[in-house]
Amino acid sequence: MPPLLRVLFSRGPGIYPRQFTRMASMGGSTAAALSITAYYANVTVRPPFAIESSEFEPKSHHVKDRHGKTYKFKNPHDSWAFPSFADLFRTIWLMSWPKPKKEEKLVPVVTPQLLPTRTSSSDKLRATWLGHACYYVEYPSGLRVLFDPVFEDCCAPFSFLGFKRYTEPPCAIADLPFVDAVVISHSHYDHLSYDSVREVQKHHPNAHFFVGLGLEQWFRKGGLRNVTELDWWQEAELTLTPGAAKVETEGGATTTGEDQKPITAKITCLPCQHSSGRTLLDRDTTLWASWAVQSGSPAKSVWFGGDTGYRSVATVPRDVQDDWAAEWQHLPTCPQFRQIGERFGGFDLGLIPIGAYHPRQVMSGAHANPRDAVEIFQDTKCRRAMGIHWGTWVMTPEPVLEPPQLLKKALAQKGLPETGAFDVCDIGETREF
Repeated sequence: MPPLLRVLFSRGPGIYPRQFTRMASMGGSTAAALSITAYYANVTVRPPFAIESSEFEPKSHHVKDRHGKTYKFKNPHDSWAFPSFADLFRTIWLMSWPKPKKEEKLVPVVTPQLLPTRTSSSDKLRATWLGHACYYVEYPSGLRVLFDPVFEDCCAPFSFLGFKRYTEPPCAIADLPFVDAVVISHSHYDHLSYDSVREVQKHHPNAHFFVGLGLEQWFRKGGLRNVTELDWWQEAELTLTPGAAKVETEGGATTTGEDQKPITAKITCLPCQHSSGRTLLDRDTTLWASWAVQSGSPAKSVWFGGDTGYRSVATVPRDVQDDWAAEWQHLPTCPQFRQIGERFGGFDLGLIPIGAYHPRQVMSGAHANPRDAVEIFQDTKCRRAMGIHWGTWVMTPEPVLEPPQLLKKALAQKGLPETGAFDVCDIGETREF
C-alpha cells in the first residue's frame, strides 16, 4: 500500500488516557497584518471530572479486552441503535437521491469577512460557517478556533464513491488570519480530511489539534506535530503567551516591545451519540465527541455538536415526517446532552447538526433531524445556536434544502421563535453573539 494510503487508512493505537503538558509555538499567517505577535502555547490536560449523577458511568463508553485495556468505544445508552446492513443497502442503492449541481447555487456562498488582527476583536463572539460542520470562531479574547475543517471537493476515500460538493468553499485555509486550535469531532471523512489538516499545518504551522482518544497516532503518522487527545469529560487548559510583536514596515519586519495579554481557554471533550471509522476494519476504534470551548473574561462559550444522533426510530412510514408524534414519543433519548447542560450551565453558542437524517430507521441513531436538534439545543442550554451538517455534500436522500425548512417547523412546535434563537446562514457568513 502506498505511504499516503497507509496514513489515510491506519487504525487507531492502543488507547491509554494520560496527563501531560506540551509547549509549542503558536501563530498564524495573515495576508495584511500590520502587527504579528508570536504566541507560545502551554497545554495541560486534566483527568476526566466526575458528574454528580447516578446514571453517569465515566468509562461506560469504553470496550475493554480480556486484559482490561480499551480497544474500541461504544454508545452506552438505549437511544443508540446501529442500522441493519439490509437497511443500509436499501438506502444506498434503492432510494432516490437528490443530485444538485454547483452551478445551481442552492445555498448562497459569500466571502468571509474575518478580523485581520486579534486586537480588532469586539466584545462579541464571531462565528463564520465554512460549510458542512466547519466553523471558524473568533473570540473576544483573541482566541481563534477552527472546527472540523474539510475543504476538499469529495468527502470519501475514493472519488468514484460520489459525495462531491454542490457548494464551493467560501475561502481557502490560507485565507484564515489565525488558527490557534483545531477541534475534530471524529474520524469520518466529512469531518476529518488528511489534506485539510495538512493544509492547516502548512499555513498555521503551530496550530494545536484537539481530538478524541485514539486519533493522536493517526495525526502523528501523518506528520502533524501538535495534537492532544482527550476522553469524554476531560479538559485541556490552553494558555497562549505572547512574545514580542513584529511590525511590518516597507523596509521589513522590526521587533517592538508591544505588550499583548495572554490568551487562555478551556477545551473540554464531551459525549455525543455517533460512531467512527475510516475503513471497514476500524469501526469505533477512535472516540467521537462533542466539544466545549470557553475563553475570555467574562468567558464566551461555544458547544460544538460535531455529528450526533439523539434517539433511534425503528420504522417510520414513508408519508410521515414527524417522528415525534405520539406514537414515537416513548422512545428513549440520549441523556448526555442534558448532563452537558447541567454541568456547564449553558453556552453562548451551540453549533448543532440538523442534516443527513433520512431515512430515519437508518440514520436516526447517529444523525439528529431538525426536531432532535431543537431538543439538543434545549438540553445543552445553549442561548443561541446555528445549524451545521447540511448544505455542502449530499450525505443522505432528503432534499438538500429541507433541513432549514424543518428546523423552523420544529422551533414552532416547541414554542420557540423561528428566527433569532436557532438559525442557519449562508456559507461564509459571520454572525455575532
